Amino acid sequence: MQTDIGAATAMHEKNVHLIRWLTYLMFMMFAMTSDSVGEIIKEVKREFDVSNTQASLMHSLFMIGIAFSGLFLGFLADKFGRKKTIILGLALFALSCYLFLVGSSFEFILGLITLSGLAVGVFKTAALALIGDISRSTKEHTGTMNGAEAFFGVGAIIGPLIVAWMVREGVDWKLLYVLAGGLCTLLILMAWKADYPVQAPPTHGHKPVSFISSLRLLKNPYAMGFSIGAFLYVAAESAIYVWMPSYLVCDAMSVSESFACYTDGPQKMLAMYAVSVFFSLRALGRFVGIWMMQRYNWALVLMLFSLAITLCFIAGLAGGKSVALYAFPLTGVFMSVIYPTFNSKGICCFAKSEHGTVAGVILFFTAAGAAAGPFIMGLVSDAFGGDAKYGFMVATGFSVVLFLGLLYNFVFNPTEKRLREIEAVEYS
Repeated sequence: MQTDIGAATAMHEKNVHLIRWLTYLMFMMFAMTSDSVGEIIKEVKREFDVSNTQASLMHSLFMIGIAFSGLFLGFLADKFGRKKTIILGLALFALSCYLFLVGSSFEFILGLITLSGLAVGVFKTAALALIGDISRSTKEHTGTMNGAEAFFGVGAIIGPLIVAWMVREGVDWKLLYVLAGGLCTLLILMAWKADYPVQAPPTHGHKPVSFISSLRLLKNPYAMGFSIGAFLYVAAESAIYVWMPSYLVCDAMSVSESFACYTDGPQKMLAMYAVSVFFSLRALGRFVGIWMMQRYNWALVLMLFSLAITLCFIAGLAGGKSVALYAFPLTGVFMSVIYPTFNSKGICCFAKSEHGTVAGVILFFTAAGAAAGPFIMGLVSDAFGGDAKYGFMVATGFSVVLFLGLLYNFVFNPTEKRLREIEAVEYS
């Protein structure tokens, strides 16, 4: 009997380990495309002769797709199960990637970008809910969330490097999406073969799950508090990977002169790969965050890191491009743990049977921030002659408000009691 129990436990642990790695790889795969957008926007502007505002739709429509999907389809993971929802989302994402092979107009590409955003919203909410199913405590949940976002960071490093190589070698940047589609197909096969854990049953008195469940959460102070924080954070973060490449380039007539204003070799190299440096620092910080969030007060860490982000933005604006070249990528260190911790603590304020729905609500505000932030920056930059500096003033405003909110969270700690209650009921 003991042997059978031990074998079953070992099998369960092995399966949880596999599910965790599948989740990490899903995050890495879609980051390859989503966080390459800053590099892609530069090519889109040249290829289709569009303005900053029009080019920013490459990012904004993707995020609008995620936002719509998160709010109106987030309940699918709770209603139909994590596995079916993940496979559905991955299949839609793969389809959108492969269709890049058959269309070349700017409008068609924007349509595919929107479809891929809808797909990401479907499988990401299910993946976020799945993290709750395999976690044994709220602290472990936060650690696993940082792990997932760390692999997202790895994908965010790989994607821009691939695009930079493609541009240098004269390869069409659209092939990045085809590559992501191939990886997505492999993940579909792995997800189909995996044995997912039993989904948590609804709590007593729980109402039937539907998109109304998501709308109901818009009145919940815990869901809205973390959602607004996610909006502000992502609006500031996306400023770096969407508009930093445009801010750092010199006033030049050709691609070869883009970084001519940086006189020494290392500076030119850093300017060329600034987005990859930012993502590298963010990914490294998230791996450290797995350890950090098990040992330190998460509210204190987030408050101090948000202050550091604000100071980096101010330094990059006040000191010009030569200072921003170092200050803006450095924000990756301080941004590393903020979003996964927001996501984890926000989801952990609810029963596991609601994790897909609440993950969708937070994802809606995340995507709304990622769509609105860069779009507003593009509008402001165009209004002042196309200089990205003015857009970064907007991003600095987002970071200031985020810091003030996290300062309030640290001082008053409004979620402490709720997290203790959930820990005792859902994770004991």
